Amino acid sequence: MTRLEVERLGGIAGFGLPGSRLRSRGQVEIGDLAPADRQAIEALFDHPPGGPHLPDAFRYRLTRQTPGGRQVVEVPEQHVPPAVRSVVQDEIA
Repeated sequence: MTRLEVERLGGIAGFGLPGSRLRSRGQVEIGDLAPADRQAIEALFDHPPGGPHLPDAFRYRLTRQTPGGRQVVEVPEQHVPPAVRSVVQDEIA
């Protein structure tokens, strides 16, 4: 199975940004997601949504390992399925 690493970045507290001690991250096996959520994740890697990042809005960095290498995409929160957002937990580094 392929593991999806999930990081939540930004927001008012600046989670995960340089200089921040706050981290929000988690992981999930892509095969454990519902088919619609798997399809949504594939679409994000194939065609990441563009546009500027909104101030104080969360965005998510999604990372997966494929036979072709490591893939990373960063997307606004509203594009990430709730089942994937729910694996993220906050921590202080």
